[in-house]
Amino acid sequence: MMFPLEEMKTTCRCSGNREQQQQPHTILYNILSRADSNYSNNDSLINNNHVNQYDYNKMMPHNCHCKRRWPVCLKNPEGTCQVASDVLVKTICFMKSLPSFSQLPVEDQLSLLRDSWVPLFSLGLAQERTVFEVKDVPQASMLRRILLNGQGPQSEEEQEEEDEGKRSLPTLAGVHKLRSCLNRLWTLDLSPKEYAYLKGAMLFNPDVPGLSTTVLINSLQQEAQRALQEVVLTLHPGDSGRFSRILLSTSDLQAVSQLLITELFFRPVIGQADLFDLLSEMLFIRQEYS
Repeated sequence: MMFPLEEMKTTCRCSGNREQQQQPHTILYNILSRADSNYSNNDSLINNNHVNQYDYNKMMPHNCHCKRRWPVCLKNPEGTCQVASDVLVKTICFMKSLPSFSQLPVEDQLSLLRDSWVPLFSLGLAQERTVFEVKDVPQASMLRRILLNGQGPQSEEEQEEEDEGKRSLPTLAGVHKLRSCLNRLWTLDLSPKEYAYLKGAMLFNPDVPGLSTTVLINSLQQEAQRALQEVVLTLHPGDSGRFSRILLSTSDLQAVSQLLITELFFRPVIGQADLFDLLSEMLFIRQEYS
């Protein structure tokens, strides 16, 4: 299953491009026009099972990058957040199931958790064939603020707070990066064993700063990579480049930001709580029932 392709609107939100359009120079008309452009016409989503990878560069005007920076949110947060939560629980359970990980010092476990939970979660999304849709985050218009609050333009401090909040929101460019990674993994069509050993190779990363057992973690990573290579050679004896392509996919996963995953999939659920604190509790909680 591939992602539904998001049809990109050709109307640019850039102020420079908006000024080039012929519009009556009235304040009320401009306010209403901005309101219309901000609240209407969310990205339409169409199904296309033959699309393997997004190519936004071909679908957008080359002289406009505002669409990539535009904040987005899940179109179906209830269902998608539930699926993402299930994947996250499975990710933590995978870590806890490895004796070689559980026997590491607590500080090293936390360091590896902080470094690897996003790529491991992304691998889980790929393994579960998770598909999600996004839409534009509506922006409060000046007219709405005037009518509802009886106030004029925001102060500089209020504007800075709004801009800061907007910067923390997921962007279409970030979602595109994640989807590209998932599509590459789906193209590889990994087996459960390949996923398991790839997760192990990503979890035991000796390059994480501050580790006290770097030599041991390095040996564990090499062991996971050797096991992965053996599985690849067994399942795909005629594909000599498959192992290299799988390892290359891990570098793409490392580029997916924690901020994107947290804000897109989990902020609607956890509110202002610190997600890493919750992950740490999940990792070290004792299983009282088998």
